[in-house]
Amino acid sequence: MMRVFPLVLSLTAVILSACAGGPKMDASQMTAAQPVDSQIFSPLGQAQEYRIGAGDKLNVRVFQVEDLSFEELVVDTSGEIQMPLIGVVRASGRTPNELSTDISGRLAAQYLRNPQVTVTVTEAASQKITIDGAVTKPGVYEMRGTTSLLQAVAMAEGPTRVADLSKVAVFRTVNGQRSVALFDLGAIRQGRADDPAVRGDDIVVVDTSRMSAFMRDVIAALPGLSVFRPY
Repeated sequence: MMRVFPLVLSLTAVILSACAGGPKMDASQMTAAQPVDSQIFSPLGQAQEYRIGAGDKLNVRVFQVEDLSFEELVVDTSGEIQMPLIGVVRASGRTPNELSTDISGRLAAQYLRNPQVTVTVTEAASQKITIDGAVTKPGVYEMRGTTSLLQAVAMAEGPTRVADLSKVAVFRTVNGQRSVALFDLGAIRQGRADDPAVRGDDIVVVDTSRMSAFMRDVIAALPGLSVFRPY
């Protein structure tokens, strides 16, 4: 695991800001953790939430077609895999179910009738997540496979004693759009709320009261917990 040096989180903020479209914000409006799609977080137990990334190892099975089935295909650095007959297939950023649907559709278009395709992630390459705010050891941490919000915060040795656990923000960039969702970590700990899966490159900020006034206003305008909204 890597500890964050003083300027790392600020650099993260600048990078995320540069990737997104829309109006620019003054630096004074930014916080150490800068955003990130409009969706509802699903519980950790839903495997389709995992998004395939470069370096992941996949098991691809086409039912009763051994020549199109592979124990191990590695997603290359451009996020693609090579399949016989259909050639290059984009894998990165998709769930295993989305990838299997794409492969099945391409095979059905010219080669097979009703192909049954299953894609399984057998080994996930390490992905990084930033944990900031009121945690014991803020930093950038590596995660492998599906990781929940609770697990992510635990990697930073947990929240501080004075942290407001009802205000934990997750920032994410999807398709170049910055979005944020708010979670109640206390309710998750008590089993009163689902423990969502986080993704590589997410930024988790524990206790949003420490953020800038601009970002507190953005978060205050959210329609409810666990709902991502662009800003």
